[in-house]
Amino acid sequence: MNTGPSKRAVVTGLGVVAPTGIGVKTYWANTLDGRSALAPMTRMDPSGYPIKVIGEVPDFDPYALLPSRVVVETALMTQFGLVCAEEALLDGELDPAEQPEYQMSVVTANATGGAEFGQREMQNLYAKGPSQVGAYMAIAWFYAANSGQISIRHGMRGPSGVFIADQVGGLECVGQARRVIRNGTTFVLSGGTDSSFSPSGLVGQIPPGLVSLSDDPARAYLPFDTAASGYVPGEGGAILLVEEAESARARGVRPYGEIAGYATAFDPRPGTGRGPNLRRAIEGALADARCAPADVDVVFADGYGVPELDRLECRALAEVFGPAAVPVTVPKTTTGRLYAAGPTVDLVAALLAVRHGVVPPTVNVTAPSPDCPVDLILGDPRETAVRTALVIARGHNGFNAAVVVKAV
Repeated sequence: MNTGPSKRAVVTGLGVVAPTGIGVKTYWANTLDGRSALAPMTRMDPSGYPIKVIGEVPDFDPYALLPSRVVVETALMTQFGLVCAEEALLDGELDPAEQPEYQMSVVTANATGGAEFGQREMQNLYAKGPSQVGAYMAIAWFYAANSGQISIRHGMRGPSGVFIADQVGGLECVGQARRVIRNGTTFVLSGGTDSSFSPSGLVGQIPPGLVSLSDDPARAYLPFDTAASGYVPGEGGAILLVEEAESARARGVRPYGEIAGYATAFDPRPGTGRGPNLRRAIEGALADARCAPADVDVVFADGYGVPELDRLECRALAEVFGPAAVPVTVPKTTTGRLYAAGPTVDLVAALLAVRHGVVPPTVNVTAPSPDCPVDLILGDPRETAVRTALVIARGHNGFNAAVVVKAV
């Protein structure tokens, strides 16, 4: 088998837990239908918080999906990751027990940690004393818990890791998965998960001033709209089974697509007079994929929902592709921004668009801003051949990343 940069990384399995559905089939059907899952908060009393609308995963019962001992040991973010990993392996027809353990790796991303787990244990500490703090507090809240638990559950001992890079982590980890494949590993489970709807987790999202404070689910998150007023936070996860292309061919598995290009760029420090580097990340991913802007069939945009940030993204797209020169969609308008999970869920949607020849719409946007000249897919899904898709992600304080996926 080849080694080095000539090795190709393809995606052979998908797993999703999202506000719009648990499992790829349900998520995709609801996303194509434009069914928004944004709604008033139910997991905790919202009366004392300015954030009223969120994207919760409904009807998630970890005890029905995972062994009870694993549920006790893990935070919700990790439970999402374990369920997604299981689905990705089944979808990719891979039994880890039949593979060499050092040929399988796990690379995940997380932005907020096990917020609700940590909140519960800290409440026990202050209300009941140190003896009432569970032993798993030492590991369950930690960002690396997802990679650790997935690797333990499936016996995956190859090069593994975790990315903590706010929203862009969901692309960074997939870029790293491709590196791991190129360095000789055959299989990598990779993706992002996040859940932070506890009092402490929610309060931490308020200070930057980017979250929507609207109490109307249909008007709370409107990227590229004249009424844009911030983003809606959400929770969920997505895991991809990334595999060396020759292995997939030998196993007779049909890939969803190839991770063809990846790049990241960090914005300059404020006050330097230099502009943001989103364009640099996009151009880097295109160059890495050896494709021209005209080759891109659709862009899955970051879509912050903050007017200034929306304008910056549109400017970068116009500079690379030309004004309104490429179809753009923001399917996360149905889920909210899922932090590290969001870009990986977008990758799932992009790969499904490649396979099925249909692009999901952006919902609720009714008055596209004249400051954002993009060909935004609104209303109904757009049926079109998708050979190449670009997925963009940005994070707070200057993170930028882009991934190009291609049909195999």
